[in-house]
Amino acid sequence: MPALAIKMEASVIRRIEMDADGALVQRARQGDFSAFEELFERHRTLVYRFAYQMVQRRDDAEDLVQEAFVRAYQNLHRYRDEAKFTTWLLRIVTNLSTDQARMGQRRLALEQQEAGGALDWMTVGTIQDPVQNLEEDRRKIALRKALAALPIHHRTVIVLRDLEEREYPDIARTLGCSVGGAKLRVLRARRALRDRVGPLIGEESS
Repeated sequence: MPALAIKMEASVIRRIEMDADGALVQRARQGDFSAFEELFERHRTLVYRFAYQMVQRRDDAEDLVQEAFVRAYQNLHRYRDEAKFTTWLLRIVTNLSTDQARMGQRRLALEQQEAGGALDWMTVGTIQDPVQNLEEDRRKIALRKALAALPIHHRTVIVLRDLEEREYPDIARTLGCSVGGAKLRVLRARRALRDRVGPLIGEESS
C-alpha cells in the first residue's frame, strides 16, 4: 500500500477514534458515568504503559493510572474537544509524575525484569552469538539505568517519542509547547541519554 494511502487511512482511523471519544466525553459530562467507564476501558492500557515507563514500578504506575482518570473525570469541563482525549490524558499523567518526582516520592531505580526489553529500539541483537548477546544485555542494562537517571523532563520526552512513538504534534500538545519546541526537547533528551550511557557501558564491561 502506498505511503500516502497508509497515512490517509491512519488519519481516518484517528478521526473516528476522536469522534468516538468525543461522544463518550459529552455523555460523561452530562452525568453518564458508564460513558466514562467506557473511556477508562478504552485507554487504561495506553495510560498504564506510559505511566510505567515514567515511574518504572508497577504499583506506582497503577496508582498514577487511577489518579489520572480521577483527575480527568473531575476536570472533564476543562477538556477541549479539538485535542485527542488520549493526548489530554497523557498530559495529566506527565504532570502527576513530574510533581511526584519533584517531591522525591518516586524511586528512580529500574527493575530489569519488569522493564522487559523496553529499550530494544536502541539495540541490535542476535541469538546466534552468545558473546555478542552478553554484550547486548550489558548495553540494555546500561540504557535502562541511564534512562532512570535522567531528569524527569528528559525521561518524559524519551518515553513519548522513542518508546510510545508519538508524533511531534501529539508530543507538543502533551507538553504544552510548539512542535519545534518538542523536537528540541527530544534532541536534548537524546543527547543527555547518550552522555549517560557511555560511562555506564564502560562500567558494565569492566
